Amino acid sequence: MKICVLGAGAGGGFPQWNCNHPNSRRARQNDPAAKQRTQSSIAVSADGDDWFLFNASPDLRKQITDNEILHPKKDLRHSPIQGVVLTNADVDHVAGLLNLRESQPLRVYGTQRVLDVLKANTIFNVLNPKFVSREVMKLDQPLDLQKADGSRAGITVIPFAVPGKVALWLEDESKGDDNFGSVEEDTIALEVKDASGETRFFYVPACAKMTPELAERLRGADLVFFDGTLWTDDEMIRDGVGVKTAKRMGHMSNADADGSIAALKDLDIKRKIFIHINTTNPILLDDSDERRQVEAAGWEVSYDGMQIEV
Repeated sequence: MKICVLGAGAGGGFPQWNCNHPNSRRARQNDPAAKQRTQSSIAVSADGDDWFLFNASPDLRKQITDNEILHPKKDLRHSPIQGVVLTNADVDHVAGLLNLRESQPLRVYGTQRVLDVLKANTIFNVLNPKFVSREVMKLDQPLDLQKADGSRAGITVIPFAVPGKVALWLEDESKGDDNFGSVEEDTIALEVKDASGETRFFYVPACAKMTPELAERLRGADLVFFDGTLWTDDEMIRDGVGVKTAKRMGHMSNADADGSIAALKDLDIKRKIFIHINTTNPILLDDSDERRQVEAAGWEVSYDGMQIEV
């Protein structure tokens, strides 16, 4: 199974368009130790020809242009993209669907909750239903991904709920500050199996906290992509660029006592990769102390164009 990281950044990418944080300044100046990153998404293929996107970033057009694997190759109209698997309804994970509106056959997979969000926002009707089908994923039930023509892709996903939060643009403050109206299907992760039924990796781009159930699911995995949004919970407040903590945004921090580095430390995971990394996070910088700490703890920091075969 082949994996290509299309985008490793959190919402806004790196550098974020309106951010003058030192990290963003270095990226904007093309500092080689501050590689620019688009908003988070990966592409997955069983054969290297047909690909499925896990989330559709607002930067998808650039991501397609930057990655030859997603270029048209047959006839005057063609795309290797067979489908999109959505893990939530965040803008940085669904807005890219609008780039796929040119009457190209493909399948959009999501929980009923996420598909209902798309249905309620009629702008997504530009994905012509004559060409683009919407397929429901049920939690904890294996689903064989299908190509646009209905044939099996050789990839099975098992969606499962993880602690998280309803998308920012769907928050309902009348529901209380604890969850803003979040329900179980708002934030999911994916266990990904190949045609033989072997689990190849887990994709967890958003997670608010580690639970015993999640820890046991990830234990012993060969590869885990995990939420890397902020280094510390109060990072944006401390740096003077925001008023929200990581927890308020539905994310674990990397380095705090209850953060992801500590939470995954003893789970015997062979390869751990951070994705969905905010523009303020110092692990984006190749020469930072925080990057050295991450690598010493056995983690990798994803970057656009990163290629992995499992």
